[in-house]
Amino acid sequence: MTIEIREGDRKAAFDAALEAYGRQSLYVPPLWSDFDRMFDSERNPFVTEGHGRYALFSAHRDGRPVGRIAASIHDAANRKFGTNVGAFGFFDCIDDAEVADALLGAAERWLGARGVGSISGNFNLTAMQQIGVVTDGFDHAPFTDMMWSPPHIARHLERAGYAKGFPMTTFEIALEDVSPAQLIGDKQRQILDDAEFVWQPISRSAFKARLEDARLILNDGFAENPMFVPPSAAEYLFQAGDMMWIIDKRISTVVYHRGRPAGAIIAIPDLNPLVKALGGRIGPSAPFRLLHHRLTNTRAVLIYQSVCRDLHNRGLNGAMLYRTLQALKHAGYRTLGGTWIADVNGASLRQAEKVGAKPLHRLHLFTKPLAAAA
Repeated sequence: MTIEIREGDRKAAFDAALEAYGRQSLYVPPLWSDFDRMFDSERNPFVTEGHGRYALFSAHRDGRPVGRIAASIHDAANRKFGTNVGAFGFFDCIDDAEVADALLGAAERWLGARGVGSISGNFNLTAMQQIGVVTDGFDHAPFTDMMWSPPHIARHLERAGYAKGFPMTTFEIALEDVSPAQLIGDKQRQILDDAEFVWQPISRSAFKARLEDARLILNDGFAENPMFVPPSAAEYLFQAGDMMWIIDKRISTVVYHRGRPAGAIIAIPDLNPLVKALGGRIGPSAPFRLLHHRLTNTRAVLIYQSVCRDLHNRGLNGAMLYRTLQALKHAGYRTLGGTWIADVNGASLRQAEKVGAKPLHRLHLFTKPLAAAA
């Protein structure tokens, strides 16, 4: 049967993953409103501020969406790192080689026509959003901001000539088994006892100011991390602004040292069970489901933590995690998910091991040279 590839059909691309995997799978869609504005080139600062370009493709068979993929070029990243690479993202499809090849071919042609030398993914759309293809841990439900894909996605990529690299792991912590005191040593105790460090929650009343300070801390602390491109104020707010409606001020903190932003730890309630129940679309039942979720949810997810570079190795990271774990336990959370940590990040992996974090998913980036590079 003939496969039709469409470009720019956001509704079909949104529906394609649910159609491919079914409601009974562990796949959790983004909210439709988030997906729709992300691929609106007139609203997304990724495009409007000149950071990059993208195209969105969906595959159709007999009029039904059976897969999707995005192709993107992060021009700011290529300028920063002196590279000429493109990316695929949101790659989801039925277990069918013809469909997978048609989608990958569409992304490769779009990038090749723009002179890109290689393609790598998943990047949805940047390294500060969801990245990677799941290669192990398929039976584990993802937390908010985690990737999930069935085994056939990695298999079709390898069959199509993509090589896997840049291994990453997500984690899960059973909070009842954790003693936050394990994180406290002399450095952390000095931080906690030092009145020059001021701890401020991320509350709704101060949300935008705290979020901007958290962005500045992220950009400074992550400046030397692989693939990191500092998000602008507009880009960061575009990605994280909706957190205001679900933030739990007990578990997220911005730390100030002598009046300036010094460290941030961003943790939020896990929304995936709610979003999955809604099918990614906010309908009439959403307020009731949200209320039920707030009353019954015991899962949270650590999105990121960062410390400004001049305070690295002072114990602030451990002190922030100590206070957050205490706050999570006191607030009644039972499980904490941790978004991806790359194998090359030994310090973060050691900290995860120290608090008893267990691997949840294994992920890799998949890369392929493009003919246009020849």
